[in-house]
Amino acid sequence: MLVTSRSYAEYEAMFDLTELPDSILDCCAGGASFTAEAAARGVDAIAADPAYELEPAELVDTVRRSLPATAGIIDEHSGSFVWHWYGTPERKDQYRIEAADAFLQDVAAAPERYVAAGLPDLPFGDRRFELVLCSHLLFTWADKYDQDWHLASLRELVRVSNREVRIFPLVMQGAGDPVPYLPELMDALEGVTWEIRKVPYEFQVGADQMLVITRDN
Repeated sequence: MLVTSRSYAEYEAMFDLTELPDSILDCCAGGASFTAEAAARGVDAIAADPAYELEPAELVDTVRRSLPATAGIIDEHSGSFVWHWYGTPERKDQYRIEAADAFLQDVAAAPERYVAAGLPDLPFGDRRFELVLCSHLLFTWADKYDQDWHLASLRELVRVSNREVRIFPLVMQGAGDPVPYLPELMDALEGVTWEIRKVPYEFQVGADQMLVITRDN
């Protein structure tokens, strides 16, 4: 199990977050520090991930082991990454280490913010969150999860959102190939409007856009 740790600064850039609403769901959050830091800013922030069913010691070990594993994926596809946002590999590693530390501290201090759940079946009520974020799951793993899974997951993210869903990135992991059935998925969604928006973040080559889905009220 790979439990990636991403920082609040990375989330700000990936999702072009200029301000935070009252409530946010991060799904699937992994070892990210976003929920901890959003909660510290007064937001009703919840993280969901199947990894949270692990016992505390096992979760700590999994998060720590995932740090070098993530670097291994980057090494395998070194030509598919750019460094203008991070600057250096060392700076990226520092972001991830600090994010893992903040996540592990918060999950121990406030476990109610971390819900063991995954797509496409979330244990939250309709319209529970003003904003729903999904990083590096949908589309990233389109070689593992098929089109039907993606459609069910998109519908579930929309269901628990009262306003907006943001998904990043829109390319597959590794070489960064585009997802061929993205337009079909969006045509199948009802009761929403959507757009593809450029963001001030790029690490994987060409991965500088997010999908923004807004519920029609």
